[in-house]
Amino acid sequence: MDVEKSSLCNCVVNFLLEENYLLTAFELLHELLDDGRDDQAIRLKQFFSDPSQFPPDQISRFNSLRVADPQSLLEEKEALEEKLALCEYEFRLAKEDIVQLKTELQKKSQTFPRQTSDSKIDASENHGTDFQQQKREGSFSDLGPLKDNERRDLNCAVKEYLLLAGYRLTAMTFLEEVTDQDLDVQQNSSAGVPDALRHYYYQYLSSTSEAAEEKIAMLRENEYLVKEKDKLKHEKQSLLRSKDMAEAQVTVVTKSLEALQKEMKDKEILVQTLKQSLDRQRQELNECRAEITSLKMHIEGARSARNFVTSDSEDVANLPSIDSYKEEMKFLQNEIQRLKLANDSLNSESLEDNNEETRNTGPENEVGESSEHNVFDDSAGISSGDLGNANSQLLMAQTSADTITKPEEVVEASNDNGIVEKVENVLAHNGELPSEAKGLILKPDNLFVESNAEKIGLGTIQILSDALPKIVPYVLINHREELLPLIMCAIERHPDSSTRDSLTHTLFNLIKRPDEEQRRIIMDACVTLARNVGEMRTETELLPQCWEQINHMYEERRLLVAQSCGELAEFVRPEIRDSLILSIVQQLIEDPATVVREAAAHNLALLLPLFPNTDKYFKVEEMMFQLACDPSGVVVDTTIKEVVPALVNWGKELDHLLQVLLSHALGSGQRCQPLSGVKDDKGLVFSTSLLEQYAGGKMDWPSFEWLHIDCFSALIELASLLPQKEDNLRNRITQFLLAVSVLLGEPYLTHIMLPIFLVAVGDNGDLSYFPATRQSRIRGLKPKTAVAERLAAICVLPLLLAGVLGSPRKHELLTEYLRNLLIQTSERESQPVKREIFNSVRFLCTIDEHHNMIFNILWEMVVSSDINMKTTAANLFKVIVPCIDAKVASTHVLPALVTLGSDQNLNVKYASIDAFGAVAQQFKNDAIVDKIRVQMDAFLEDGSHEATIAVVRALVMAVPHTTERLRDYLLSKIFLLTATPPPSSDVRRRRERADAFCESIRALDATDLSASSVRDFLLPAIQNLLKDADSLDPAHKEALEIIMRERSGGTFDTISKVMGAHLGIASSVSSFFGEGGLLGKRETGDASPPSVEVVEPLKPIAPTAAVVEDTRFRRIMRGGFSDMLRGKAKGTEDTPPSQ
Repeated sequence: MDVEKSSLCNCVVNFLLEENYLLTAFELLHELLDDGRDDQAIRLKQFFSDPSQFPPDQISRFNSLRVADPQSLLEEKEALEEKLALCEYEFRLAKEDIVQLKTELQKKSQTFPRQTSDSKIDASENHGTDFQQQKREGSFSDLGPLKDNERRDLNCAVKEYLLLAGYRLTAMTFLEEVTDQDLDVQQNSSAGVPDALRHYYYQYLSSTSEAAEEKIAMLRENEYLVKEKDKLKHEKQSLLRSKDMAEAQVTVVTKSLEALQKEMKDKEILVQTLKQSLDRQRQELNECRAEITSLKMHIEGARSARNFVTSDSEDVANLPSIDSYKEEMKFLQNEIQRLKLANDSLNSESLEDNNEETRNTGPENEVGESSEHNVFDDSAGISSGDLGNANSQLLMAQTSADTITKPEEVVEASNDNGIVEKVENVLAHNGELPSEAKGLILKPDNLFVESNAEKIGLGTIQILSDALPKIVPYVLINHREELLPLIMCAIERHPDSSTRDSLTHTLFNLIKRPDEEQRRIIMDACVTLARNVGEMRTETELLPQCWEQINHMYEERRLLVAQSCGELAEFVRPEIRDSLILSIVQQLIEDPATVVREAAAHNLALLLPLFPNTDKYFKVEEMMFQLACDPSGVVVDTTIKEVVPALVNWGKELDHLLQVLLSHALGSGQRCQPLSGVKDDKGLVFSTSLLEQYAGGKMDWPSFEWLHIDCFSALIELASLLPQKEDNLRNRITQFLLAVSVLLGEPYLTHIMLPIFLVAVGDNGDLSYFPATRQSRIRGLKPKTAVAERLAAICVLPLLLAGVLGSPRKHELLTEYLRNLLIQTSERESQPVKREIFNSVRFLCTIDEHHNMIFNILWEMVVSSDINMKTTAANLFKVIVPCIDAKVASTHVLPALVTLGSDQNLNVKYASIDAFGAVAQQFKNDAIVDKIRVQMDAFLEDGSHEATIAVVRALVMAVPHTTERLRDYLLSKIFLLTATPPPSSDVRRRRERADAFCESIRALDATDLSASSVRDFLLPAIQNLLKDADSLDPAHKEALEIIMRERSGGTFDTISKVMGAHLGIASSVSSFFGEGGLLGKRETGDASPPSVEVVEPLKPIAPTAAVVEDTRFRRIMRGGFSDMLRGKAKGTEDTPPSQ
């Protein structure tokens, strides 16, 4: 198909150049280049780049010709588009005809060659070569000139080809260039066949066999290329899909790798932390063990010292007898302890061996009774020395072992029996054993047998303690619990504390990761051991092992601690329960494992009833709330079912608990994570369809209606109560409205918020998205009186502009609404914009994002031909100047004011003068001040009375805030203006002029003027004003006199005498100021001394005049007039002299 198109295009190019249709050929060249068919445009390029055909000077002359009118081109384009639409319709019809003709042509072509092949085969062989050569080399000119009908047919065929090929501009140019034929009229000729040029080309190709073969080859090649193209497209699509899948997999793998790396780093950090914590805990454990050992040694040393003190105090002569008695006393202590241990061991036997226990304890009880009651038998024949020699070694070893292992129990035994104290008291009294105590000595045979058995038992315990740590690692884990009785016996009976600590450590670490049953067995062993060894050893030996296991790396070991601490609490002192054990539980409830926290909660419930008091109530309550807020539901359930009832029963503070629970609930709500931190948050958006369903009124939605029915109405009512310049609270309301529009989406803003505020400012809003039952309430927000409309324009309109239309989604609507408010309303009503709207524009200008939009609208008003609109623009500039910075004032405000200041209308010009004054009052930039001075000079050059007054009053407002340059400028202009003689015809204008100058001089006097400005401009200007006393207000006149006095010092007396006739005052005024008055300011800053010379009045009534003047001056001073003029304290002033 591409070769066929190229051939047809070449035919058309040859035809256009032969027929000299140059414009069409030139247009075809451009369209071919635009389509990227450069190979088909080669001949056209060569033709149009030939200098002989198109001289450069002629082309340059054509380039300078006037371009066609865009309006006419647009009209022609629209007409051609209409014609093109018709042509496309006809083209579709022609396509259908072409399909039918193709089928008929194929049928005819199958029969026609068979009939003519025999008759014309020789002619084709003879003349084929010549005809082909003639076709290649021949041109249109070889066939002679074209006839009119041939030219018309060819023109129609070329036009149809250009339209079908998409070269519409070329076809239009071709129709315009063929002026002698109407190609749009279809005639019954060969040119009326659709796609005629293509048929001509096929007929030309079919004229020779070579051409037919070439055509067939081209068609086959074309079909093959089309198939290959489709195949390549399919492969490309499959490759693209494979590429996308591979990229997705790579992305997933990359993310997984990053997550794994991060997790690995976290685990490494955790491992390091746990190692450090383990080292610290081991160090602390070793320190605690060393401290316990030192305490035990201290106790042992103290008791030994106490025993030796008694023996040292005896008489030296009786020393052998005292030693023997002391040994007997120790022997008795040892026997009592042994009996007590035997009694404790018998009590710990199980219920199944109760009978056997009774039988075994019978003889022992008899022995105890004989030791307690029958020891007073006659034993005088046995000497105490022999008894000591026989058993001294065993007694000393047993006594020392019992002292080390159970010092507290020894003390209790001594307190219970009282025998030792009695013996010591008797020995301390006379050094001899009384006769009634001689029967206490037991028979030596029985004692020797029992002491040997005890010694053998200690040896067995020692051997067992040494062997257990070596045996345990080689016992299977499932059978290690069988070693528990041996370990418990060794811990309970071994005399060395360090060995007991090691065995206790082995007990807790018997199984590396015990399961539930194994933990139960170990825990029962710990409870039994605690019951046997007593409170003190439980606290010093078992609880430290629990504390050591708190931070163990395996959660099963931490779980063992959590499950055992509650049950061990029964066997420790009460003060340890709510201190050490509670601290263990508190640390366990922060464990990362859920099962550990659950067990800690369960044991906390078991621990609470054992507390001696409720001092730790608040701490336990905090732990309960921590467990109740646990992320695991199992922990929460355990807390609610066990901890909470136990806490209520223990603390008896249900009311306080409920109060704190409410506080915790509120605090948890306040600590909720904000939406900005939630992943994949889609936001709350009210779609239009949802709002339509709401408008149908088929369902109630109170929570949704609260916002726009109650909240917005309350905000509008609140805004109506705000002062006009209360921007802070109004800005907060605006931010709230913008946040609501962002959160709830654009449909809510358009269909809910915007209609409410449009109705509230008095406009019409679309209430179709509100239920019919709510529309009446929305319409009730519309102002019904003139006062309400004015209040809505002042207070509610700023919220509409900045808070509703100020949303970024409503920028275009805001521009349209504000333009309609400022421009179109003024054009329709032919009157200035209401002053109430100015405050809304000013508030909108406080938001920097709206500056460009506002100044674009104001510039439209500035360049408008409407006088009211220009005046409104100047007044708006005056209002918004405080809300902009110096850059915006230089780039937008000043150029607009200069344009308004050059307007011919006086009202516009005077309004711009006031705006210039506002700019001067706001900015102290030198460039801005220079522009203002230049523009004020232009206004003053006008020479009109109104312009002069407007300039002076505008600059007077800026005097307290502007720079010294502008103040000097104003002072110099006032001096020049006062030096000019005032018009004598209009007294009102003279007074207005004098009032403006006096106000400006009083304002300038309150500032820090330089000495040269006072000397050169201020005082001469005051003198010029005082010359025209008739136009001065009395208050202004006296104010000027005060300023003159203060600024000129003692020279005012001379001036008053010289100008007495002009001033119209008595010369006693000079005496008044000379004696009593205010101290005038000199340039050197020194106060002039009061004048002592009294000037006599010129007339007899002068004293009366002086009294009148004095009274008027007193009235001015009482009103604080001087402070108002100067703006600062003038110093202490003397009172006027009495008359």
